[in-house]
Amino acid sequence: MPWFVKLEQGLVDRAHFDAHLRAHLDWVADLQRRGHQPSSGYWRECKGMNGDGAGGMLLFQARDWQEAESIVQSDPLIRSGCVSWVLHEWRVVAGAIPEDAQAPSRW
Repeated sequence: MPWFVKLEQGLVDRAHFDAHLRAHLDWVADLQRRGHQPSSGYWRECKGMNGDGAGGMLLFQARDWQEAESIVQSDPLIRSGCVSWVLHEWRVVAGAIPEDAQAPSRW
């Protein structure tokens, strides 16, 4: 399956974002159970649109662009208006992502 990257930029204050974070993490766990190999994280050193360092990335697999876009639009952070986003299909040119790569158990 092809790899896709969702880049996101925070749009809301931290309290509003945090109110939707658990649902987002549960959503990522569901993607893992469904075989999409997600890896999700945030930009530690960057300032988001709200000035709180907001923004991040999700790397995942999907059958095609349509499935990838559907997956992204189902993210609770997007449905709640917490982040803006852009989607890219990512073509690996060098290196590899191990098939058994696992997200850390502690976010």
